Formats: sequence, structure tokens, C-alpha cells
Amino acid sequence: MLTQDIAPGIHLIDHAHVNCYLVEDDDGVTLVDAGLPGVWTELGRSIRTIGRRPEDVKALVLTHAHFDHVGVARRLVHRLGVPVYAHRAERTLAAHPYRYAHENPRAAYPLKHPRAVPILSAMLAGGALAVRGTRVTDHIEDGDTLPVPGRPRVVASPGHTHGHCALHLPDRDALLTGDALVTLDPYTGETGPRIVAGAATADSAQALRSLDALLATGATLVLPGHGRPWERGIQPAVVEARRHGPS
Repeated sequence: MLTQDIAPGIHLIDHAHVNCYLVEDDDGVTLVDAGLPGVWTELGRSIRTIGRRPEDVKALVLTHAHFDHVGVARRLVHRLGVPVYAHRAERTLAAHPYRYAHENPRAAYPLKHPRAVPILSAMLAGGALAVRGTRVTDHIEDGDTLPVPGRPRVVASPGHTHGHCALHLPDRDALLTGDALVTLDPYTGETGPRIVAGAATADSAQALRSLDALLATGATLVLPGHGRPWERGIQPAVVEARRHGPS
């Protein structure tokens, strides 16, 4: 499902409880995160709905390289030749998106958190078991302003993965938090600002510390990798995420 102009020139694609974003300016379109394989058709439709062509997509930027964020990356590279930007620490994970560090066993979560079952089922239907890796072509670092449409600024926010980065667009007062801060945890089904459960987080203590970097942006609009946008500012979002803590 496409939601246009969540912020000026930022469009949300929500597919199987995974978010990716189209960020546009006069130079073209940047795709932030690449969802699951099943988003492919919706992605093409969304690009045309905002008045663009697939050829207008100039870059893919990964907040991190878990399987549910690189689903169509390989296909995009093959079809459009787009560069793939991610932190250096995500390079191996991007190539092997199921080989990720996590604190807690994953199998127990659907039993302990039954409200997560329909979410995880939708992700499976979206191709969660059929993701192929991709190659990172351009590395990003904390504080970089990326030479891609929208000119996002990189905010290092490790913990969920070792090289996780959020993207700040200060001219649009928006922060794309990836999975450093979400409003839906797919592994518990819980909503509201929080870090993702240990089933998919490498280091929850570090993830909580990284909230400071998100807070420093002062952004009003928080655009997470899972769940609905949060429009009440990053400060109350961080307060709530800390209150919820790890799960």
C-alpha cells in the first residue's frame, strides 16, 4: 500500500508489515530499504503513481541488511543498475541476509507472542524465505550527506545490526529510523515506539544507547521500518522506547 507525501517528497510503501520509502527531488528518486520480494509489483506501481518512471530510481540506501529490507535489492540492481548504499558493517549481511546476529532464539516468539503470528505469516507470504543477497557498492558513514536524491544525512544507530544507520532529512523534518526504532515489533506484535525484540536484534543494550543519536536529530516525523509513522516527535518516541525496553 502506498501513502503519498508522508512528508514533502517522501512516500511510504507498506507491504507485509515492512516499510520502504521513496524519497524524491529534482534529481530523481532514492529507495530506502527494499522490503520483501513480494513488494516488487507494488514498488513499480508506486513509482508510477508518484509520476515517476523506474529509470528515475537513482539509488538504493539500506538502513540495514536483514532479509526483510533487501528483498528486491538484487532485482533492482539487475534491472536498473542502481548503486546500493549501506554501512561497511552491513556488507556481509547484505550478501547473506539470513546470517544475522540475534540475542534470543526466534522459534519461541510465536508461542509467547501469539499476536505476532499473523504478522509473521504475512511476511512469509511476502517471500521472507526467498530473499537473495546483494552487493553493497557504496559505503556510508555517520554524518555523511549522501549524494543521492533527497540528500539524506546518515545517523549511525547500531544495535539492531552492527552497521545500522538511520537517515535524517532535516529540510523535511523527517527521520527514517529503519529498525533502530519501530512502532510495530514483528516478533511480539506490540505497537508503539520501541526497539525490535532480541529475536532479530544483535545487541539490545547498544540499540537503546543508539536512541541518543536519533534524539539528537530533533526530528518531528519518525518513519520506521515497521509500523505506522510517528508524528509526535523523536523525543517522546525515544522516551517510550526506553520505557518498553528490550523484549
